[in-house]
Amino acid sequence: MLAEITTTLAWIVLVVATAGWIVYGIANIRKGRKEVGSEIRLAANRKPYYDDEELEGKKLERTQLIGVLFLAVITIVLPLYWILEPGRQEGAQNGWDKRFASWGSKLFATTADGGYNCAGCHGGMNGAGGVAAYAITDANTGEVKAVDWKAPALNNVFYRYSEDEVRFILEYGRPFSPMSAWGLAGGGPLNEQQIQTLIDYMKSIQIPRENCDFETDDPLTCESGHLPTATQDEVQAEAERLVSNGTYGSIGEALFNIDLGGGSYSCARCHTKGWSYGDPQITGGGAFGPNLTGSSAVRQFPKQDDMLDFIRNGSEYGKRYGEQGQGGGRMPGFGKLLTDEQITAIVEYVRGL
Repeated sequence: MLAEITTTLAWIVLVVATAGWIVYGIANIRKGRKEVGSEIRLAANRKPYYDDEELEGKKLERTQLIGVLFLAVITIVLPLYWILEPGRQEGAQNGWDKRFASWGSKLFATTADGGYNCAGCHGGMNGAGGVAAYAITDANTGEVKAVDWKAPALNNVFYRYSEDEVRFILEYGRPFSPMSAWGLAGGGPLNEQQIQTLIDYMKSIQIPRENCDFETDDPLTCESGHLPTATQDEVQAEAERLVSNGTYGSIGEALFNIDLGGGSYSCARCHTKGWSYGDPQITGGGAFGPNLTGSSAVRQFPKQDDMLDFIRNGSEYGKRYGEQGQGGGRMPGFGKLLTDEQITAIVEYVRGL
């Protein structure tokens, strides 16, 4: 807002100053034309100048008044500029980011709208989660069949992954899934600038966060914030419904398998083969993520608190976790999507598989 006001004032000053110089120039030109042929009569050094009384009186007062006016302008404008400059810079940065997001939206759009069809798989321009056509091959029979793969929501992707992790997924894709490599580094069609604009667009569609540390933090991306309580309550209500109708035996099991936002809140999406295309096999038996059955989780995390921290924060590339585990950056953190009680329920369920 301040940036827009500053810019508007600057344009007004520029227009007024330019107009003043134009009027002054035209007046001088017209006056000069009148003097042609009568230089002796009208030349300044041929005409009597102000007498001492007027020169040291009204003329001097007018000159002093003009000086005071210019001093007043400088005295007011310089502090005003100093006050408004941070807002102008912030506005300029926001404008820059919005332009990047605007460019990214064109790449995110469906093929019919000239984009690369991110919206076609991930649930429209708001990225709320959708389905993608995919073909899988049965490892035992070799049979190929078409399936509808649940594409995750992208309007909460920065709750789960860092910007670098999102960039890695965009560039290299997700092997054995419909998510292709889109960056030049991974063999895709998009350069680094296009990948960045896609990331900026995805930031612009994030669900606003609650409880950011500072008022100036962007509620779409602030590190300290978490999913709105209303959305967390929606996840909890769906889990309780699945338990009440007998689909699952506990809240932890329901949360492990929950199907909201294309599986954005679900552990089974990565840890249960076939879950993503409606043909789930052994729960927690492993797919993109490791096998969690047969006390595997307990062996990897002898202390339950260590497992809770790992699920809250996810894996960091190259960082150690549990017993001899090394992070690859693929395990998302759920601490900003789910409550501590929900994560505890999931951990207790997994440790009992």
